Amino acid sequence: MLSRISRLLVGSLFIVSGLIKANDPIGFSYKLNDYFAAGVFNMPWLDPWALELSILVCVAEIVLGVAVLFGARMKLASWSLLILMIFFTFLTGYTAIANWFFDNPASGLTNFFEGIFGFVAREDISYMKDCGCFGDAIKLTPWQSFAKDVVLLVFSVIIFIKRDQTKPQGLKTDLMNLVISGLLIAVFSFGMVSWYFPMVFALVTFGVLLGIKNLMESDSRDWIMAAAATVISAGFSAYCVMHLPIKDFRPYKIGNNISELKECPPDAPQDVYDDTWFYLVNGEVKTYKTAQEPWKIEGAEFVDRETELIFKGCEPPIHDFVLEDADGNDYTEDILAEPFIFLAISYDIKESNSEFQAALNALNDGAANDPDGGPFMYGLASNTYDEINTYRHEHQVNYDVLTGDATMLKTIIRSNPGLILLREGTVIGKWHYNDLPTYDTFKSEYLR
Repeated sequence: MLSRISRLLVGSLFIVSGLIKANDPIGFSYKLNDYFAAGVFNMPWLDPWALELSILVCVAEIVLGVAVLFGARMKLASWSLLILMIFFTFLTGYTAIANWFFDNPASGLTNFFEGIFGFVAREDISYMKDCGCFGDAIKLTPWQSFAKDVVLLVFSVIIFIKRDQTKPQGLKTDLMNLVISGLLIAVFSFGMVSWYFPMVFALVTFGVLLGIKNLMESDSRDWIMAAAATVISAGFSAYCVMHLPIKDFRPYKIGNNISELKECPPDAPQDVYDDTWFYLVNGEVKTYKTAQEPWKIEGAEFVDRETELIFKGCEPPIHDFVLEDADGNDYTEDILAEPFIFLAISYDIKESNSEFQAALNALNDGAANDPDGGPFMYGLASNTYDEINTYRHEHQVNYDVLTGDATMLKTIIRSNPGLILLREGTVIGKWHYNDLPTYDTFKSEYLR
């Protein structure tokens, strides 16, 4: 019974987790780039393969989830599951510990490890806020992620220990397990991420695999089932790469107003700081807290002040949306105030798919020549202006290009280049370069 419960929980969660990342494999590849960076695992040679590895991890999670639910090839599946969970637990544990060192640089434990291993916590350990386990859908703290993986590792160990007792299941048992798994996936999907697609994916995938299992008598049917699950999950992930994620969990999703999300609610908690004051009193430098009001001490002379953040208050969902021209002029508020405006986004204009630049130029020409007055278009990139100007000349870019933070541009849209349409700061449309409509389509469907 314990083995069955473990398989149902792990299998269902793996399917949901894998689908969330498969929905945004480019975003997950950015997280892998963080892990490959110097100061973390120092494996920059893996950066060019980050997207492929991202898709591989997503597919592996989904296929393993399906395998343990069906009890298929349990020797291989249980070994693979255990190894993957050990790896995930190590990553989340590393992230949690690194965060702790950064938040507690002066603690006795930090000093102890610095003395034993000869590192400096704030210089030698990368500071990563989260592991990306659930993409942008669910933001867990580092310790929450680690605790989640420890629990899953325990369940995985149980599955591994009981692997030889897990026998091929009949249709009745499969149906019962898949119904329970479907309910768990529904709870995860609707209760945690408000997304119906995992349910649809599970129903389709379970139906296909049940059909294969009960129509085939060959000993290789488990491999055919695994191949089918791989094709379905990899196909979904590839679709989201070639277009856009079918579910946008980021603050720049369609319908969100950027201006509103740049501000915290009036009643949101604020940052709390603790000040330590240093005053020269009677020839001796003494320390004081703010409540002691050392400036009121007769004859006291101010020396220094140290400020420590003791509580992090509200951080707006959008806090880095700043757009500037070559002279450093800030165009942010002007752009957010426009009735309609196109933003052609290339987080790295040198690496953008230039084959689609002609379509962007044509779109801008259509807007400029619209007798009714079309919207302006600006390009956004994180490159230097020399790099931007070189690209503009090479590809006859006919609109101005502003600069912004690379991470911010990557967050706005998973396409290089990509296009968004704003109406008074509200995102009303987003397009991958493979899906760029004509200006006439924009005008008839959006510019009203």
